[in-house]
Amino acid sequence: MIQSIGIPGLIIILMIALILFGPSKLPQLGRAVGETIKEFKGSTKDVVDHVTEEFKIDDDNIEEKVK
Repeated sequence: MIQSIGIPGLIIILMIALILFGPSKLPQLGRAVGETIKEFKGSTKDVVDHVTEEFKIDDDNIEEKVK
């Protein structure tokens, strides 16, 4: 979906954001979006690590049962 926006679409979105929030609020908005994305990535990494660990434990238990 994002690939279909293109440069003209991004310019229009930025102009609308500038009109809605004003030039003084845009840096704060960008910072908040960046922190949100960073937190989301960290949370998804934690979930993936946890699931990977669970599968590793299950694989170890299966190998012990097979022996």
